[in-house]
Amino acid sequence: MSWAWEYDPSMEYVAAGAPSALLKEVEKLADELVRAASAFYLDGTGYQGDGPKGQDALLPGGMFVYLIVPRHERLYIRQITAW
Repeated sequence: MSWAWEYDPSMEYVAAGAPSALLKEVEKLADELVRAASAFYLDGTGYQGDGPKGQDALLPGGMFVYLIVPRHERLYIRQITAW
């Protein structure tokens, strides 16, 4: 398994109504966060500690809420808010 990000439960649900420019920024930052998580949790599938809490990421024009799950080697994008 290798680290990746995905929308949870689906892109249609999480990104509904968000401008495409914001979605591009969300996906760009998600890629960076996945790279950082893969370096921090070297063997994510074997991780035994407490999982990190969900976090907010602020971007120009909006924000998104994400959750890193080391044992799944995934970053889940849970909510996108545009302003």
